[in-house]
This record gives sequence, structure tokens and C-alpha cells, in this order.
Amino acid sequence: MTSMMRALPFWLSLGLIPLAVIGAAQGGWTVFLLPLCTWYLFSIIDAFAGLDQRNVDPQTPDAQLWWYRVVTLIWFPLQFALVFGLIWYVTRAEHLATWEKIALFFGVGVITGTVGINYSHELMHQRNRVERWLGDLLLAMVFYGHFRSEHLLVHHRYVGTPRDPVTARYNEGFHRFYPRVLRECWHSAFKAEKAMLARKGLPWWHRSNPFWRYWALQAGMAALALILGGWAGLGLLLLQAGVAVWQLELVNYVEHYGLTRRHLGGGKYEHVQPRHSWNAAHKVSNWLLINLQRHSDHHYKPDRRFPLLQNHPETEAPQLPHGYPVMTMFAMIPPLWRRVMNPKVREWRRQYYPDIEDWQPYNRAATPLPR
Repeated sequence: MTSMMRALPFWLSLGLIPLAVIGAAQGGWTVFLLPLCTWYLFSIIDAFAGLDQRNVDPQTPDAQLWWYRVVTLIWFPLQFALVFGLIWYVTRAEHLATWEKIALFFGVGVITGTVGINYSHELMHQRNRVERWLGDLLLAMVFYGHFRSEHLLVHHRYVGTPRDPVTARYNEGFHRFYPRVLRECWHSAFKAEKAMLARKGLPWWHRSNPFWRYWALQAGMAALALILGGWAGLGLLLLQAGVAVWQLELVNYVEHYGLTRRHLGGGKYEHVQPRHSWNAAHKVSNWLLINLQRHSDHHYKPDRRFPLLQNHPETEAPQLPHGYPVMTMFAMIPPLWRRVMNPKVREWRRQYYPDIEDWQPYNRAATPLPR
């Protein structure tokens, strides 16, 4: 089997683009095709397709991964054309009622969050400058440019500790987690970049601060929406951005809920291991999400490209009962989420940290340690 054929399942995301076009052209119930497909259809197929626990050789050279990389490289121009093409079209479409336009761009936000931000996550981890720029451009389309700084400088370093805003605490419902993360992540990202500049003897307003790039790109996206669709166009762009960020933070909530690293004293924690992220081997949702659900390995080896991420068994990493599409729906209903996940967190504690008796310091968001 050629590398192109092996990579083909990870191109599933391209099939979502025509659904947005159909919704814009036809209106009516078709404006709901995007959330129906990404949330429900993939969940149903996942249930029948089962798990994929096979692992690719992690030493596979980049040259053999070209067809896997291509889908992440072409996604930005495709998403750009889709979002701004729809802004131009929808703001002039007399056959679409206001509710249809809102519903359509809600669905667009589902794919710019589920696919677009996910692909930007893959791209931001690469050393290639073109890939990093594409990641920044994708984040600018959802007004969340600071996610790159927060993810690389804060989340990966402090995951599973009180210093990481994105690690959901045990018993913390999503509706409390979400506003906290929106507030804290921006500040933690800016402080991390400011601290890096200070170590070089530079002020935060120095031109090398990437926040200037984030703000400029986001302003450019907003200006283009205004030009193409007026205030209605800007409103639709902001709507899809809000939905995309909500989708991202739902996934962030699921990925580390209740999992913590052992505190070694003196503000130090054990090294990140596969057991500090929830793992899911569900085949079809991993195709759509380019192996994001192999999150245990991503945090263990952050420099691995998505086709090389390894699946870790139960003896090494905690397992989610379902893929992300189902788990994020559970997360929106806190009593259901706690019923499903709290026993799993308690079992995880017994399995990996049987000697820790007092979990209270780990259950709450402690005062961040000084930088």
C-alpha cells in the first residue's frame, strides 16, 4: 500500500466543506448538516468501526509522511476560501432567513474549531516556518492567536499542575471551566511571552513579541469580513470564531480532566508521562481529528507528527469510554459527565498513585507558583 493510500482516511475533513456549500445554497434543514455530521454521524460510525490500536514506527522519516502533511498544509487556503466566500455570499443571499445564516455559521464554527484549530495545533508544533505561519493564520480566523503561546509555553510545560489553566480540575464542571480558561489562558500566554522577552532584556512591547502578529492578523481578518459583508459579515465571522473556541475548550476540558502530576516539593513536579492525558483509540474520530485523541503520546513526545503518535494501552494511559465527539457532548451536561468520568479518575488515582491519600491540594486550582 502506498503512503498516499495509507494517509487517505485522514483526508475525511475535506468532505465537510461541500456540506457548508450545500447549506448556503439550499437553506432549510441543510444548514444543520455540519454539526449533525461532525457530532452525531461520526459518533455513530465510531461505535461500529471500533478501535485502532496499531502503531506506526515512530522513527519513520518525514519524507514518507508527505501525504499526511499535505492535508494540514492545504487546509488554511480551503478554510479561508470557505469562510470568506460564505460571508460574501450569505450576506447577499435573499433566499436565506436570518436564522438560517446564523445556523450555517454556527456549523462553520464547528469545523473551524474541530478541524481548523486542530490542524493549527499540529502546525504550531513543527519547526518549519511555513507550517507555523499557517497555524497562526488559522488561529487568526477564530481570533485566538494567543493559543499558540499558551499551548507551547504554558500548557505543555505545566500540564497536570495548578499552573496550567487548561487542566480541568476534578469535579470542575465545563460551565465553570470555560469562563476560567478564557480569562486565564490569555493572561498566562501574555505573561509567558513577556517573561521570555525580559530574559533577553527586552520590554513586552518589543516588535518580536508574537502578540503583535496575532493582533495584526486578527485585525486583517476582521477588516476583510467588513469589506466583504459589512457589519453582518463581521458578525458572522465572530459567531463562527466563538463556536470554534468553544469546541476547542470542550476538547481541552476532556483531555486532562482530573489528571495530575505528582508534586515533588519545591514547586517541582514529575516529568509528563502518558498517564497524564486521557487516551482514545476510536478509529474514525481519530481520522477526522488527525490522531488528536492519542493525546497521551502527544504530551509524552510533543515533537511527533500526528501519523507517528503511538496508542498507549490501559496499563500506561487512562482510556476514554468514547471518542471526543461523544465525550464533548457529555461534558456539556455536568451531572452526566461526573457520573461517567469521576469513577474513572478515582480508579486512575488508585492505579498510578496508591500512596497519595490527601487529594484536596490536587483537586483545586492552587495559587500559581511564582515564575
